[in-house]
Amino acid sequence: MSTPLATARLQLNAGFTLADACEQVPYYAAMGVSHLYLSPITQAVPGSMHGYDVTDPTIVSRELGGEAAFAELAQRLRAHRMGIVLDIVPNHMAAHAANRWWWDVLLLGQASAYADWFDIDWNSEDPELKGKVLAPFLAQSRQAELDCGTLSLVFDDASRSFQVQAEGARYPLRHESLPLTGDSVAQTLAQHDCATQAGRMRFEALLDRQHYVLDWWRCAGERINWRRFFEISSLIGVRVERRAVFDAVHALPLRLFAQGLIDGLRIDHVDGLAQPLSYCRQLRARLRAGSVQRPDALRHDEPWIVVEKILAHDEVLDGRWAVHGTTGYDFMDQANAVLHDPDGEAALADCWSEISNVKSPAQEWLVEARQLMLNQHFAVEYRALLRALWSLVQFDAAKHGWTLAAIDRAMQRFLSVFPIYRTYLEEGNGDSRDIGWLLAAAAQASQRFGQGDDASLRMLLDGLFRSLSTPMAATQPQGKEREQLRRNAINRLQQLTPPLAAKSLEDTVFYRYGRLLSRNEVGSGLSDFSLSSADFHRRNAWRLAHMPESMVSTATHDQKRGEDSRARLAVISEMPGRWAAASQRWLRWAGFQDNAKPVHTAERYMLMQTIVGSWPLDLSLDDAEGLARYTERLAQWQVKALREAKTSSSWFTPDLRHEERCVQQLRALMLGDQADMRADIQRFIEDLAPAGAVNSLAQLVLRMTVPGVPDLYQGTEFWDFSLVDPDNRRQVDFRARRRALEALQMQPSIEKLLAGWRNGRIKQAVIARVLRLRRQVPHVFARGGYTALLVAGEAGSHAIAFLRAGGDDAVLVVVPRLCWHAMAVGKGTGLPLIGLDFWRETYAQLPVHMSRRTWLNALTGEEHYFHDVRLPLETLLGRFPVAVLHSPAA
Repeated sequence: MSTPLATARLQLNAGFTLADACEQVPYYAAMGVSHLYLSPITQAVPGSMHGYDVTDPTIVSRELGGEAAFAELAQRLRAHRMGIVLDIVPNHMAAHAANRWWWDVLLLGQASAYADWFDIDWNSEDPELKGKVLAPFLAQSRQAELDCGTLSLVFDDASRSFQVQAEGARYPLRHESLPLTGDSVAQTLAQHDCATQAGRMRFEALLDRQHYVLDWWRCAGERINWRRFFEISSLIGVRVERRAVFDAVHALPLRLFAQGLIDGLRIDHVDGLAQPLSYCRQLRARLRAGSVQRPDALRHDEPWIVVEKILAHDEVLDGRWAVHGTTGYDFMDQANAVLHDPDGEAALADCWSEISNVKSPAQEWLVEARQLMLNQHFAVEYRALLRALWSLVQFDAAKHGWTLAAIDRAMQRFLSVFPIYRTYLEEGNGDSRDIGWLLAAAAQASQRFGQGDDASLRMLLDGLFRSLSTPMAATQPQGKEREQLRRNAINRLQQLTPPLAAKSLEDTVFYRYGRLLSRNEVGSGLSDFSLSSADFHRRNAWRLAHMPESMVSTATHDQKRGEDSRARLAVISEMPGRWAAASQRWLRWAGFQDNAKPVHTAERYMLMQTIVGSWPLDLSLDDAEGLARYTERLAQWQVKALREAKTSSSWFTPDLRHEERCVQQLRALMLGDQADMRADIQRFIEDLAPAGAVNSLAQLVLRMTVPGVPDLYQGTEFWDFSLVDPDNRRQVDFRARRRALEALQMQPSIEKLLAGWRNGRIKQAVIARVLRLRRQVPHVFARGGYTALLVAGEAGSHAIAFLRAGGDDAVLVVVPRLCWHAMAVGKGTGLPLIGLDFWRETYAQLPVHMSRRTWLNALTGEEHYFHDVRLPLETLLGRFPVAVLHSPAA
């Protein structure tokens, strides 16, 4: 096996193990999937629901079944001519007692063999942390913990050692601080019992002698002296740029690849690494080196590597990466944007401005969020960057007139507008594109914040970035020292900008800014509301030319809402007036008038969008049990949304009263005596739902046929109206999906699938039939050409058409877009099907050499022979809303 034909993402945990995945192999094989794409399989924190909190990267998780279960899964997949792609986590590990490397650092401090495996600053500016590591895991201050008896000394029988216990967690004691003596264990514990003043003083003195400093979790943002994953203080950064660390972290996936048990890797949070480009090149080389050990049939396969990387609008992966592409957030954004009507943007922005009482453009929301995150949530990381920059430039500071305060002001402004996740200045190598991004952001910062001193601000930033991007030769005065300082400053900057970007936009602004929530998605930006068909084609052509084996996704475990929720909400862009009237009507509900400040009204406006987007198609108003289950899912989303927004509440300082008031309002709306309002909401949803389903099928077909490797997120072969995690990681009803697939193999008519469209089987049918075609003509989809087709006629702007061709085979794809009005005009069917009248006099135009061919519709089974190069859309889309036709070799 080489590049996957199509992947299926599975989330593993104790509730869905490797053995459970093994049971689904025949189902996914029948669907046409070539590889299972597994969430992290290594040992994680006990009870982990996702596997990204790794405690031991060298073994397969015992909770998942261990290596024997993994080998059995791999063998069963091979028997079905399938393989495995693994999700690995090189950036961080859990700072948890189950992590023996971390435990050893707490026990031995800088003397630990793992002291430099983690990204720890042993020379912190905090005097109390010199030579120590902060452990910010206490539920309250140390003194408060001691007062209430939740911080104490205990004896561990298994290790025959004394340990510290806090809130159920354990911490080691350095051996010499409390050795076992002739005193009994009970006597030693009594001597350190905080119930007595002498015992408390003795215990506090013992704590002060450790290699770590226990502190309140709230202090992490101001004190922490190690790199975290984003702002999560339970996940510590790992230094895989060091050879020994790389070898240890990757020993398992490298061995599994060499044994032929896996075919590729997905790299989690690659932008968190100190040197992502070097890392990817090294990983690819090590995998290739292991190829000689693979079974004969697999020996010549290229390891497939994709990186979790969010690309800005004008950003691309270049040849320095040595990977096959990204995990598909870029395509997810493009496929969603092309389904939005640009004519609705201004009206929706005006509606949002009125409701939120904020007239600022969208980008101002992001600048404000970045400043908040920088000064409160990443304060310690930002201070470390300033110190690193000052250490670098102090040699020339007097010459330029720079001060630390001036650098602080300049960097605050620069980081507020930096347009991409990060640059890639590594090992003395600066690419012109990276320097261009830095200088462009410097120009934007000086223009936006200059206020009369824009020239000096620009000069300072330009000078800083030229210092960063210019290697220092060892022969220059203090060259070796200055080069080390330069690389440290580069790492500080490049490892700060990714979490700052993600937490500011995805985990703050996307919960504050509610113009249209379908565009608030991972991989999307505030400035890109919609995408033209021409731009969509251009980006597909670029992917074919540069990343033809990149993953393309429309649903992930990180998404803010399900792919079909986004598709339904996109319809609002076609009817902003009706939406404004309906939402204003709902917001006037008496239950929403209590304390109706603008920020609270904005929260409710986003709640109403969430309800409209996520209401299950099979949920009726008289289903009390179903409404109750759905309401609790919404309540979970509501609390998370309030805390992520950081306005009325937050994770750091939750306003429990406001959260409870919002949840009670939600329950009153959904379960109380507001039957008329619920009926009004459902009528509006019913008006959108068929057009939303057409969008969903269009998005699905695009994912399955454009250049790239399509991924199927678990369970989304039925409708996906999920909310943000943990809702999107719920258990999947595979039995229902297997039964539906078995029924599909009986070849039901397309009319029957359309009639039952609400049950989701129509979506599964499209996936299975297109994947069957991909297996039939893999050369067309792997390396075949991509030709955008002209769609002309009265409805020409309402369809996307393109041709994939390889050898003598050709595949024609036609999908609709922006068709709510056409469906509303032809009311009555309630089906996701656009009337024939709408498509009359509209044609997709084939290249001349493709005329006079027979085409078989992979979805309906219809056969067509077209004499002309003009293909009437009323013929192609008459029976089914999307079309995928194959013209075989003669």
